[in-house]
Amino acid sequence: MLAIIWTALAVMSLLSTAHANGFTLDLTSESSIKSAAKIVAQGLMNYYHGDESGYTPGIFSGDYYWWESGAAWGSLMDYQYLTGDTQYNDVMKTGLLFQVGTDWDYTPKNQTLSLGNDDQGFWGITAMMAAERNFTNPDSDQPQWLGLAQAVFNSIALTWDTQYCDGGVRWQKFVLNKGYDYKNSIANGILFQLGARLARYTNNDTYAEWAEKVWDWETNIGLIPSATYFVYDGGSVDDNCARLNKIQWTYNMAVFLAGSAYMYNYTASSNLTSSGGTASTWEQRTTSLVSTLTAFIYQSSNIVYEPACEPSKSCNPDQQSFKAYLARWLGATMILAPFTTDIILPVLKASALAAASTCNGGTDGVTCGFSWTTEGTYDGMYGLGEQMAALEIIQSHLLQYNPAPYTNTTGGSSTGDSSLGTDELSGTSSKSITSKDRAGAWIITIAACVFVVLGAVWMGVEDKFEGTKNLKEWIRLEDLS
Repeated sequence: MLAIIWTALAVMSLLSTAHANGFTLDLTSESSIKSAAKIVAQGLMNYYHGDESGYTPGIFSGDYYWWESGAAWGSLMDYQYLTGDTQYNDVMKTGLLFQVGTDWDYTPKNQTLSLGNDDQGFWGITAMMAAERNFTNPDSDQPQWLGLAQAVFNSIALTWDTQYCDGGVRWQKFVLNKGYDYKNSIANGILFQLGARLARYTNNDTYAEWAEKVWDWETNIGLIPSATYFVYDGGSVDDNCARLNKIQWTYNMAVFLAGSAYMYNYTASSNLTSSGGTASTWEQRTTSLVSTLTAFIYQSSNIVYEPACEPSKSCNPDQQSFKAYLARWLGATMILAPFTTDIILPVLKASALAAASTCNGGTDGVTCGFSWTTEGTYDGMYGLGEQMAALEIIQSHLLQYNPAPYTNTTGGSSTGDSSLGTDELSGTSSKSITSKDRAGAWIITIAACVFVVLGAVWMGVEDKFEGTKNLKEWIRLEDLS
């Protein structure tokens, strides 16, 4: 039924083809979509040298922080699944396993000084995608995809903090990090989405309970107000989240939208009586969230943009990738919650054609730009984020030709380990998920002690953090209200 709706909407449009210097995108043709995606994927892989001598496996080159490499592998994870092109699979598998860290939870020691819950979370999301896409499983003596997703979920959940703001996880993982005093929607949203996806994949209602817990916190604190369902960025523990940063980013809305769609799909099909809410509840929440998509549509064009920074041309490298996750999670929402198709598909279609039409820059003539609102015009902005966004929006049109994300009962073969990630600081996995609050407090206590001991050393560390970890830039105090 979804494929019929998809085709009908495509035929209804007079504009179904975009032309760029090096390729043509015809959204009515599966082969055309695959060909366009292949060109854009190659442009993305031009930023990867991790399989070459002197470079680090798993890390993309350029002015990009660790988390964005994990996100880029997510784009390629869908690429190989949706197109059948496996040429990058070996290098992707090597990179994903190289970055898992000594405790198999994506907390490598060389990232500690700038590691956020959201940073770790993007790698966990990609591991979850590998399980759902039935990606080639690692050898038995290596961490498995499902186990890695569970480890990241546990590791983030253990930082749940009820001392401030009545709950929620902090942006940063350790007290030494700038932004540790900030609780934001992307960190909590990734915990929410991972919980929803793990519930659906494993049919374990404990994860659904966590998803409901995060949702309740997000809405109770006002980051998702019931009157609008806009998703605001975050709040500070300094005032107990009394004054929220109400700036809106595409990926904040999208992470909760897709998580809600996963929860709808899980509760609608599960034989369990979910403690995470009923299917009708999640249908209402998903419907309300998708209605806010209009906040990210340029004028009446159905083309998505980043309103918080794109008009002023002030988006940093992190923000230049946000539309990639919007596109990815819009596609997932439409597949898992088909009642959203009439709203989402026209946006994906218009945005894909616009994105493809701007992939006419660079020395190769097919480099993709950042802004899609200047259809047919390459804006001179290029990079990993731009290629990811174009790839995601184009390949989203291949979802109609492929099955929904697998579960462990519908073809998923990845095995899990629910104990992973429960105590990364000691290197053991002795805690259970139900000890989350005590473990979170213990982690914070240890980190505080480390701060006292290493304070002098910290003063000598180069003050270089992820672009989105500069609170003066990110929070934008003039947007606080």
